[in-house]
Amino acid sequence: MAGPRSVLAAIVCVSPLALSGCAAVGPNYARPQMSPPPQYRFAGDQAQAESLADAPWWQVFADPPLQMLIRDAIVNNLDVRVALARVEQARAQAGIARSFLYPQVDGTADYTFRQKLGGSPAGGDVQHGGTYGFQLSWELDLFGRLRREKEAAVARLLATEQARRGVLVTLVADVASTYFALQELDAELEIARRTLRNNDETVTYFQNRLNGGVSNRLELDRIRANRALTAATVPDLERQIAVAENALSLLLGRPPGAVARRSADASAPPLIPPGLPAALLERRPDVVQAEQILVAANADVGAARALFFPTISLTGFLGAISGDLATVLGGSGGVWSAGPGLLQPVFQAGRLRRNLEAARAAVDAAAAEYQKAALNGYREAADALVTIAKLSDVRVERQTGVAALRDASELSRARYESGLASYIEILTADQQLFEQELLLAQTGGAELRARSELYRALGGGWQP
Repeated sequence: MAGPRSVLAAIVCVSPLALSGCAAVGPNYARPQMSPPPQYRFAGDQAQAESLADAPWWQVFADPPLQMLIRDAIVNNLDVRVALARVEQARAQAGIARSFLYPQVDGTADYTFRQKLGGSPAGGDVQHGGTYGFQLSWELDLFGRLRREKEAAVARLLATEQARRGVLVTLVADVASTYFALQELDAELEIARRTLRNNDETVTYFQNRLNGGVSNRLELDRIRANRALTAATVPDLERQIAVAENALSLLLGRPPGAVARRSADASAPPLIPPGLPAALLERRPDVVQAEQILVAANADVGAARALFFPTISLTGFLGAISGDLATVLGGSGGVWSAGPGLLQPVFQAGRLRRNLEAARAAVDAAAAEYQKAALNGYREAADALVTIAKLSDVRVERQTGVAALRDASELSRARYESGLASYIEILTADQQLFEQELLLAQTGGAELRARSELYRALGGGWQP
């Protein structure tokens, strides 16, 4: 007669079959065929293997105050904490899916009383008994359903990890972009204040001429109106700076407040290599995340297909009995049992087939999302490259225009004092110079922000 050791030996013999089983049903994952362009559009005549995205952010953004802000954001940003918590949640779910591949052992105990109706009130015919021990249940994954579910869970874990990485990449780019916007606003505010001082001097100059009887009130009123227009720009720029500082404070995970920064570098930024487009499929977090979601959807198809096959399980019990039942059976009261079980779906009203169709449709949707993510990555990189290239051209032309208008402003004053021109020339030159200086500052800021956008579009290095 077989005993507990025989049962244990049988389980050990079945283990390799349960762990390896038949080949898991359903399609194995294969990456969809993609046709990346040979080089990024607007990247120049020849794409380089070296890429800006391969450099750590502290080498790309060589500004000590900005580097410190990025470090603070990585540590304290709340979106990063949410993404990290989701990674931990997905890791736990992957562990749950993996646990179903192994036997489940539960401790069990019960105790019962039984008396025949109409029995003796003294309770002499009361029977009682109990069982206690360990119960084993194990689904043998012969058709790979549990393995496919584990594969899907692991892929979703990797997808959430890529989502976390995407949050970091976006965070670095957002902090840098907001920082560059603040530098741009600082430059505009300095221009406005400098222009306002010049306007004040001009108002004083024409006021003195009016008091001396060599000018008229029309000239003074026009000059004062121009001064008021410049003065109104100052508080508006201060408002924009405060709003940008508040936005940056949120990225840093702290209450709204001032942000330390240095003045923008007036020199032209260095050229940047975008690298090869094919690398975007491996580097950009949202593209890799979309692919992992596709892997999970593909595994779900295998799990749905396995539901058509029998579910084979092994159950066992090892324990003891007590009370009247032990007396009837005799012996020490120890007991064991073991046996296989099979469940074959016969009629489900089409539920399993519809479940398989839904899983296949999810694969089609995930494949389209993956291809869309890749195409969107190419588009965003191309947008950033053309923006950088054209803004550089715009900056050069505006620098030339600002230099010419500064000279024109000085000449207009000299001509007015010589009686060769009217005050309108001074007024026009001052207005045009102010506008062009603001546009030049805005172009420089936009060019720097475009570089941070390119860093994000390329899936730039987010190394801490």
